[in-house]
Amino acid sequence: VIRCRAAVAWAPGKPLSVEEVEVAPPKAGEVRIKIVATGICHTDECLLQGFFPNAEFPVIPGHEGAGIVESVGEGVTSVKPGDKVIPLCLPQCGECSYCLNPESNFCQKSHMYEPQNLLPDKTSRFTCKGKQIHHFLWISTFAEYTVVPEYAVAKIDAAAPLDKVCLFGCGFPTGYGAAINVAKVKPGSTCAVFGLGGVGLSVVMGCKAAGASRIFAVDINKDKFAKAKELGATDCINPQDFKKPIQEVLTEMTGQGVDYSFEVIGRIAALASCNMSTGVCVMVGLLNSGSEISIDPLLLLTGRTWKGTVMGGWKMRECLPKLVSSYLEKKFNSDLLITHTLPFAKVNEGFELLRAGK
Repeated sequence: VIRCRAAVAWAPGKPLSVEEVEVAPPKAGEVRIKIVATGICHTDECLLQGFFPNAEFPVIPGHEGAGIVESVGEGVTSVKPGDKVIPLCLPQCGECSYCLNPESNFCQKSHMYEPQNLLPDKTSRFTCKGKQIHHFLWISTFAEYTVVPEYAVAKIDAAAPLDKVCLFGCGFPTGYGAAINVAKVKPGSTCAVFGLGGVGLSVVMGCKAAGASRIFAVDINKDKFAKAKELGATDCINPQDFKKPIQEVLTEMTGQGVDYSFEVIGRIAALASCNMSTGVCVMVGLLNSGSEISIDPLLLLTGRTWKGTVMGGWKMRECLPKLVSSYLEKKFNSDLLITHTLPFAKVNEGFELLRAGK
């Protein structure tokens, strides 16, 4: 058993509490990882506020981390102690019908299918003050050590800087892949990205990499615009600057609406912003648990496509190592997404920065 620090959420709506926890050794088919760096993602904020579906408290959040394998359980062959790895909030078991389908990146072991609050044997590896602590999406990266199933671990290049590639656990591949894999943005096309957080900016990078001719970056926080332009946005738009709905503004600016739109904040304007014949709108942002959105069916009748994505369409175990290699070859610069670097004890300050849009 390893004793280490972890940021525990004891109840929804309360700040995280940095505690000493006990982390049990890995059982058969499991891997214990020393987490070196973790990003803070808006999905963790959904969890802390009690809006994440099927989650249970107390819990150790975090799902965007990178670390080094400390030990492995019986039967584990794909990683060994000392390997650099990224734990995966979307597993790839390799056996379910989704994993076996080359067009799918989903897995029936994932949280949307059955909760990942406990490891597959329905027990936790975390205890604190004598209490069992739940896992989050199996990976709980807000702990200095964590235990995950082998099929929720991707081994990456030993040269990768863990404090930079931790973003590859969620935010960067989700946005980048939404453009490249899910929308399949074509060269010369027009795109609109709604919401310019880490995921939205990653969508901008994906649209640029795919050769889009115009990329409209839409946000009510104009402080995000300089970074969006640096990453490839051609036009930055604040909906509050206009008297008419943003979808009408975009339709006027492009003649018929954009070819591709990306909804990264959980609003509906993106669907009406893409052109009515062949426009594709991809839902990327997580809505609060139980949310519903209503749409006019005529928006779809003329030919628009409305689709969703999880983790940008990547089959995580096999694709993440290749993405990290592309990063090391400087094919894109995801480092620009990192605004602040804080010590672990200041995790709550990190969430304050997130809530402030900074």
